[in-house]
Formats: sequence, C-alpha cells, structure tokens
Amino acid sequence: MDEPILTIDERSAINAGRWFSTLSPSLKHDILRCAYVKRYKDGDLIAARGEPPEEWIACAKGAVRVSSTSISGKQITLTYVEPGIWFGDVAIFDGDRRTHDAYAHGDSTVLCVAKADFKKILATHVELYEAMLRLHARRIRQLYGLVEDLNTLPLRARLAKQLLHLVRSYGIPSLSNGNEVRIGLQLAQEELAQLLGASRQRVNQELKAMEREETIRIEPGGLVIRDRAALMRVIESEN
Repeated sequence: MDEPILTIDERSAINAGRWFSTLSPSLKHDILRCAYVKRYKDGDLIAARGEPPEEWIACAKGAVRVSSTSISGKQITLTYVEPGIWFGDVAIFDGDRRTHDAYAHGDSTVLCVAKADFKKILATHVELYEAMLRLHARRIRQLYGLVEDLNTLPLRARLAKQLLHLVRSYGIPSLSNGNEVRIGLQLAQEELAQLLGASRQRVNQELKAMEREETIRIEPGGLVIRDRAALMRVIESEN
C-alpha cells in the first residue's frame, strides 16, 4: 500500500529541485497539498506509452527510467529522471497520449498530481504558466545539447559528460577517500550505452581505458569516479 506522505528525505528532494525551488511559497503549497505519493519496486511500470495522461509526476526517490521500444521489440532507455525532477506534463498540455514508458529503476517514490488538480492550479496561479515555459525551455536546451554532442563529440567525451552528470545527480562521497565519488545509480553497461547512443562493447572499451588511467574504478556494485578533473579535461579537449 502507498505511504500517505513523503519521508523527510523525499520531501527534501522535491523542495530542492532546481525548478520547483524557484516557485512561490503559495504555489508550492498548493501543488504539495493536492499531491499524493506512490511507491514502486525496481522494474514496476509507472506510466505506459499510449495511455491518456492522468497525472503530473515528480521523482522523489530512486529514479524513473524513460524508455521506448524499437520496431524489433528491443527496449531502449532514453533517460533517467532523478529526484526533484517533474515530468509527464507535455501530454497534459497537448491532450495527446503518452509517448514513452516510464519504469521504476530501483525502489522509487513518485509524487503525483491528478490532471484535474493540475489544471485547477494553473487556473489559480498564473505564475505556473511562466514557470512551465521555463521548464520546457530548459528541456529544449538540453535536447539540443544532446543532439549536438551526439553529432560532434567522440564517444569518450560523451561518456565523460554522462559520468559527471551522474556524479552530480547520484554521487555518494567516499568516506575513506575524499577525492572519490561513487555513482549511486546502478546502471548496467548496456543501459549506459543506450544513453550514449553507442554499443555496449565500445562503452566497455572506454570504461576500461579510463580505469587504466585511474580516472574511474569499475566495481561489482557500480562505478567509482576517482578523478573528476580528468573527466573535465576529456570534455574540454574537444571544445
């Protein structure tokens, strides 16, 4: 059964979200007042492609894997929604059906606002229209940036950028070495390769090279970033 309220850590993640934190106190209050909590186990379906949009959703804990299915039936991961990020509003605005599947990646918590309540909040808070425009503009910038990277940067630089992004979103500082950061999001190499638009074999080769250079360490539980400055140098060398 769903827990009725967010935990302290989950609420902190929502309130600290880059976009949500810019809203006025009254708007944030009205959003949270009508929101409800859902908890999922790893791999559970949160929203399905082709469904009518019934909820506006934010990740509060864990991650939401947004995926598509190829013509051959292979599932392809497009992105991971991290705690503090809201999604699912595009289909509510344009009235069309959802375009992608969303699954829990690890034990995850989401905060939901029903479509009818979302529209009521829009009618009450004109501020939300401008805030949503800012949110969509940021997404467009990110999308263009991804397309540009895919067409201009070699795989090594794209991998370095992705690892730094994962450190910012899911980094866990090492207690034994202040320079090291573990990536808390568990990703198989195939999943990482999908994010980069590359094959698993090529990504594995680049990871092994970075490990030999002592930039990262590959462990059974995931990746440890040993030298963030080295990752930055890889990116800057291509700019």
